[in-house]
Amino acid sequence: MIYKVELKNVGMKYLTREGETEAIRDLNLTIKENEFISIVGPSGCGKSTILSLISGLIKATSGEIYIDGELVSGINSKVGYMLQEDYLYEWRTIYKNAILGLEVQNKLTPENCAKTRELLQKYGLKGFEDYYPNQLSGGMRQRAALIRTLAIDPEILLLDEPFSALDYQTKLSMEDEMYLILREQKKTVILVTHDIAEAISVSNRVVILTKRPASIKRIVEIDFEDPDLTPIKKREIPRFQRYFNIIWEELDIHV
Repeated sequence: MIYKVELKNVGMKYLTREGETEAIRDLNLTIKENEFISIVGPSGCGKSTILSLISGLIKATSGEIYIDGELVSGINSKVGYMLQEDYLYEWRTIYKNAILGLEVQNKLTPENCAKTRELLQKYGLKGFEDYYPNQLSGGMRQRAALIRTLAIDPEILLLDEPFSALDYQTKLSMEDEMYLILREQKKTVILVTHDIAEAISVSNRVVILTKRPASIKRIVEIDFEDPDLTPIKKREIPRFQRYFNIIWEELDIHV
């Protein structure tokens, strides 16, 4: 079987002034098309490093990473990467920010520009296309950043704690919006988060990492039976608390 993303015996070591630091050791993971995977683990265990490896921004010290059965050897156009900060350019309008990735990839065609405007209108930024980032709320800025990532039409979306800077209420709202948008767009998603509740509410599976050097301690299958439940609604179900307790105990971060 060819997986959308596959990591085989992946290891990563960094050289620092203090010597060699092993971030990841013998990590194996397979992800199917259209799956939503969350990765959780202790702080500093290498979660973000995994995203950088999958994106091709850095090369693994050992092991191999495949996308659609092809070895990752550099930046891949099938992958979109959304970071913690929105990194919107304050001197560009929201529309101009949204088409930035298309400009970088030399894909600024009339068709792609029209699709970007459709995304802005469809996902809550209709009427704000000519506004500047400092005129938008934090949640709207993150929505614009998500649309900028979707505008290049990636098949795989890497999310590195994209809502961690938002207040709690806005964060919950954005989780709901993101979940519905990405499900409609039929993307394969890998989310790195410190928030166990967030991981449970949006994911098909939660991957729990050990302390550094990171390897997989356990993978928890998430199933709420009703596929139409939103992330906020999932938090109200008793099964949600059971999943939370399982992951909390495996993380062992409370010790």
